[in-house]
Amino acid sequence: MSGAPGSVIWIRLEKPTFDLIGVVLSSFGITGICVGVAVALGACWGLVLIRRGRRATELPPELGLRLDAAAR
Repeated sequence: MSGAPGSVIWIRLEKPTFDLIGVVLSSFGITGICVGVAVALGACWGLVLIRRGRRATELPPELGLRLDAAAR
């Protein structure tokens, strides 16, 4: 199927269509994944900070108050 020199061969193609609903739904999906990852990472980081804070505020037993001994 070779054309003569200098001839143009036309190929029929479908008209491109823009799927706005598909674009919006996929962007909502990507946004949902990003939000889920951010919430999970934030929860993990919050737990780390809470544990660090609790460890830092605990006093050794020799520095703590002995309230039960004072009541006797």
